[in-house]
Amino acid sequence: MNQYLLIKQGNIHNAVEKEAFTADILIENGKIKKIAPVLEGAVINDAEIIDASGIDVYPGFVDAHCHLGLDGYAVEYAGDDFNEIGDAITPELSALDAVNPQDKAFELARAGGVTCVSTGPGSSNVIGGTFCVIKTYGKRIDDMIVKEKSAMKIAFGENPKNCYKSRGIYSRMTIAAKLREVLRQAELYEKRQEAAGYPDNMDYSKMPEYNAKLEALLPVIRKELPLKAHVHRADDIFTAIRIAKEFDLNLKLDHVTDGSLIADELAKEEYSLAVGPSFGYATKYELKNKSFSTPADLADAGCSVCIITDSPVSEEQYLPLCAGKAIASGLDEFTALQAVTINAAKHIEVQDRVGSIEEGKDADFVLVKGSPFAVDTKILYTIIDGKIVYKNNSL
Repeated sequence: MNQYLLIKQGNIHNAVEKEAFTADILIENGKIKKIAPVLEGAVINDAEIIDASGIDVYPGFVDAHCHLGLDGYAVEYAGDDFNEIGDAITPELSALDAVNPQDKAFELARAGGVTCVSTGPGSSNVIGGTFCVIKTYGKRIDDMIVKEKSAMKIAFGENPKNCYKSRGIYSRMTIAAKLREVLRQAELYEKRQEAAGYPDNMDYSKMPEYNAKLEALLPVIRKELPLKAHVHRADDIFTAIRIAKEFDLNLKLDHVTDGSLIADELAKEEYSLAVGPSFGYATKYELKNKSFSTPADLADAGCSVCIITDSPVSEEQYLPLCAGKAIASGLDEFTALQAVTINAAKHIEVQDRVGSIEEGKDADFVLVKGSPFAVDTKILYTIIDGKIVYKNNSL
């Protein structure tokens, strides 16, 4: 049986057109069925109706980089599952196997209007494993998946150095060398498989011995799965780019703390950039240039920018406030909206489903009175896949 929801006469900010407009939105079975000035007909009679007159309707907010569900809220080690520090090279790990949908942070995320996130391993390892893209509502992770494997996490700089300085990694040179080594091994592993006739005319006697790490990297070297690079300092950013070009890989750059210093160079490279977290003070040397002005500096240079929380570093529900701080530091308000919606969706390559209010996309919305980027604005509803998952009962 079809299920319908009608959001009636809301002031729609679709994240595609700069100017808002008033219209009805019809949702059928979790998808945006129709957007029109006024919708009428028999199907409307079967719909649950939200009167959005005088209310601003935004796409659900998208966080392109966090650790939601892998670092438990107020539980310390029992819920600390986002860094595996037993081995610096762990591409075989999957975030999906550690996400806890019952964690309180999901509830808080929904209350903040965050409907979709890219969550995954931390930055302790040179290669940490695969991120996944999920919705922020559900009891079972299998039912929340937008993309099971969305990117392969790699990390440069202080975190791998600090975690492994007594176990074989003491310098940035070693981080780069270890990454190159395993990527080259994956290339050779694939060639040996091909030489053995894999997969159609396979000669098992010639097949290389199964290697979970190298197997996990095959989609990376085939450009089917992007590398998701943890990079703060300018030199680390350029090392990630150098290696990606050397192996002809798809690359996404996350954090980009020194982005303002090299905005012109990054614009030439045309990589998608995820900036943040910017709340708080610099806890280590490579964060000394972090600033809420970085998104504006990069956008002004012509870069594609999204804003991230890196939760729990900044709490997930404060993603729109991070956009608000960027606006206060010079970012155009429409660009800020795109930075937590469609640009974020593009960064994690799920823009066909989320990130804007368009027919055919997932019915994910945030309903507010006023700008969601202001600290005193109250979210009225958060809707995921056409279902009301948060309603502010205090208003």
